[in-house]
Amino acid sequence: MDISKKIAELKQDPEFADNVGMILIHNGVVRGWSRGTREKVTGIEIKADHDKIEQIRQEHEKHPGIYKIVAHANEGVFKPGDDVLFLIVAGDIRENVKACLSSLLDTVKAEAFTKKEVLA
Repeated sequence: MDISKKIAELKQDPEFADNVGMILIHNGVVRGWSRGTREKVTGIEIKADHDKIEQIRQEHEKHPGIYKIVAHANEGVFKPGDDVLFLIVAGDIRENVKACLSSLLDTVKAEAFTKKEVLA
């Protein structure tokens, strides 16, 4: 996903300027080491439940002050440095947008995303 292009698309919405004072972005990237053991990672296999991600996105879009949310998850085998998860949250004020992005990210990772690391 091209983040700049997606934000430009959001800004084309005639109601954007009346509803958005902040956009936060999460760009999840494959780490070169395992979170648990810090062992070197040479690759990772990602599976995403796209229906569940959409359900979570819709639920979070109802949070106070949130105008639009974009969620995009890549699936397959990736190497360190590759992009795997994009989340864009647009809303009114930072308190609402920060809280929403944090909850959205944690929920997607816990409920709709699985990964299997390939260790060196």
